[in-house]
Amino acid sequence: MKKVLSYILLGASLIVSVSSCNSNDDLGTQEIVIPGVTIDGDIDCCSAEEALQVYNFLQTVKIIPELSTVVDGKYNVFAYSKTGKFHVGYNDIYFVATKKKNGNYIKNYEISGFTPHMLMVKMNMKHSTPVGAGAESFDNNYLAVKRGWISFVMSSSENGSWTLAYNYSVLGSKGTTDEKDITVDALPDGQQWLKSFKVGNDTYYLTLVNPTDYKTGKNSIQAYVSKKSTPATTPYALASEQFVIEIDPRMPDMGNHTSPGNQSLLLQDDGSYLGNVNLTMTGRWRIHLTVKDINGNVVAGGDDLSDGYSSLYWDVTI
Repeated sequence: MKKVLSYILLGASLIVSVSSCNSNDDLGTQEIVIPGVTIDGDIDCCSAEEALQVYNFLQTVKIIPELSTVVDGKYNVFAYSKTGKFHVGYNDIYFVATKKKNGNYIKNYEISGFTPHMLMVKMNMKHSTPVGAGAESFDNNYLAVKRGWISFVMSSSENGSWTLAYNYSVLGSKGTTDEKDITVDALPDGQQWLKSFKVGNDTYYLTLVNPTDYKTGKNSIQAYVSKKSTPATTPYALASEQFVIEIDPRMPDMGNHTSPGNQSLLLQDDGSYLGNVNLTMTGRWRIHLTVKDINGNVVAGGDDLSDGYSSLYWDVTI
């Protein structure tokens, strides 16, 4: 099957033929002929348009070689993140599966069971960290790309090292990767995107999602609330309890002035918490947090410091 697309595309999995390179000459606009992307009877693969969308998306992320794997000698599963690395706090992780024999993308596969472990060297013990339920298609344009997330509670160091494994199911071939060594970097100064609080004997983690996307002005603010597992080696799933997260953004370096138009984070159908934060200028913002239960009782944060601001906060620099 052939598809003719007016795009420039480079990639080993797609065969490209250029009929013209100058839209001003008599031969007309440039055309790219991409045969072999969808093979008759190969219903697992993308159309040419879908393949091009996936290819273009993959130019915006970087591969994580240590987490990529070969499945039964027939398929490849590739893992990606924005930078090809991980850092403390929230990290998107993306996956793409292909057929080894022709490089075609596969749409119907599953990635689940993220299992991150940190080995604490001095204490000779392991613990996990907050994770999403699995990886899912996040946009109808990218059905062959799956996205999940992991929020690392601390960075790698001489005192502790991280490993990560996950489950896969690709066209009937199922398995679990070996635990692979990964590095988790510390955040730059002026950034704190993961905080914990306790309610009774339970520990919860507040994960702020992608604050590097923030701009001056009104921003959608998204977070997850995860509950520490027992035993601690079990990945920390989303908390079943429902909260309201009130926010009070301040600029510590500018007299702690605040901003108008902020809205509390409320639980959404996808398990995340969503609100609005107004960051009126560039610089470091400390987003003070007050966590309430569904009855309005404060369970964490609030005015618990002598300066009147919550000791529970995220730091974001824009």
